[in-house]
Amino acid sequence: MMNYKILIADDEKNVLKMLTTVFSHAGNQIACADNGKDALRLFKQDKPDIVLMDIRMPEMSGIESLQLMRKFDADTPIILMTAYAAVETAVEALRLGAFDYVIKPFELDELKLLMSRAIQLREMKQEINILHRELSQSYHCDCILTNNSKMMELCRAIAKVAQSHANVLISGESGTGKELIAKAIHYNSPRAKQPFIKVNCGALPESLLESELFGHEKGAFTGAQMQRQGLFERAHQGTLLLDEIGEMPLNLQVKLLRILQEQEFERVGGSQTIKTNVRIVAATNRDLNDMIAQGEFRRDLYYRLNVMHLYSLPLRERPEDILLLARYFLQKFSVENNKDIIGFDVAAIRMLESHSWLGNVRELANVVEHAVIMSTGYMIFVDDLPVGFQREITQNITVMEREPKVKERLDTPIKLKESLKQYEKEVIERTLTIYQGNRIDTAKALGISRRALMYKLQEYSIN
Repeated sequence: MMNYKILIADDEKNVLKMLTTVFSHAGNQIACADNGKDALRLFKQDKPDIVLMDIRMPEMSGIESLQLMRKFDADTPIILMTAYAAVETAVEALRLGAFDYVIKPFELDELKLLMSRAIQLREMKQEINILHRELSQSYHCDCILTNNSKMMELCRAIAKVAQSHANVLISGESGTGKELIAKAIHYNSPRAKQPFIKVNCGALPESLLESELFGHEKGAFTGAQMQRQGLFERAHQGTLLLDEIGEMPLNLQVKLLRILQEQEFERVGGSQTIKTNVRIVAATNRDLNDMIAQGEFRRDLYYRLNVMHLYSLPLRERPEDILLLARYFLQKFSVENNKDIIGFDVAAIRMLESHSWLGNVRELANVVEHAVIMSTGYMIFVDDLPVGFQREITQNITVMEREPKVKERLDTPIKLKESLKQYEKEVIERTLTIYQGNRIDTAKALGISRRALMYKLQEYSIN
């Protein structure tokens, strides 16, 4: 760790001198203060990369300084130093925006590691902000986050399909990312600089859908006070996504088939034939073969659309992606809501991974966004998740349902939430014993941050 601007605030001169010497020799720029007021002034003046600050200081406490610093700058990591007697105050400081705290006397290596993590987190957040801005205007095959082998095959297929001009049919359950796939196809194709337009075939009544697709002439129907271009005209040379194609009425299917065959159409109420060059990407969550058998979808249209067929897996068939996507959405929504949330605790992870996700990726995104909004700390806990989501998991997965033999030994079922918490407490206590109370080693062994461990120790009253 070097070449950073560090603000050190402590009224103990020996601590101040020691820290200044250590970090200045490492090549950092050091600013010192022996009281809270001076610390706040230097914070505003120098805009440091990181702050080390004692909780108990004259004129203004570290807690008061922290609150005022956070009003001025919400991102700079602030690490508090405290004695054992003020641990509860330090934990409260985490909720006020401190990155973490160390207990005096502390090991320098522990402090250096903590500072390194804090700066890495800040730099990662800055990178994420840049990444989000870049991705907001572009869609790449590699923006589909996955560790699933079948989804990786889908990404490779998207890259190949994008280079052609063939029509594409994307099938999959609602919320599996069919629109994302369509955008990846368009923005990686020769048509990338031309329009990408989407219409939901199930969201409009038949008369409006026809006008929306093909446009209309003035006076074509009541309310048609002027000529209007349809989506086929507006998407010329580009890509038109027909979402929920299975909901398109049969008479419009006939018109769509003609466009695919002849690349021409007339506006509603018009006689002028209009030529068009549009790539069609159709998406559906229905079984079109079943609809064909029932006479609800044209077989000839199906063959025209299904030149290339891509299938988006439901989330329950790619369980290795649940936590990957959850962490992505956590970063995304944390940035959007100006929060410093770094992860999920063990119980929350287990709850996310045990859910069936009938709403797929869209449902996962909604759950994580809710949790981010409700969170008041640096970790997402079970209580931050939607109440309905918790209730569903609790009702669907009980000890009695999992182990019928246990039913004989229980008067009432043990709910998932309570059992997970009890199990988590036992694991933490056992790990602490193994590592002889060393909290850094315990946190590493548990795969969580030291800050998350401190939260858990307080929550479960573990000394």
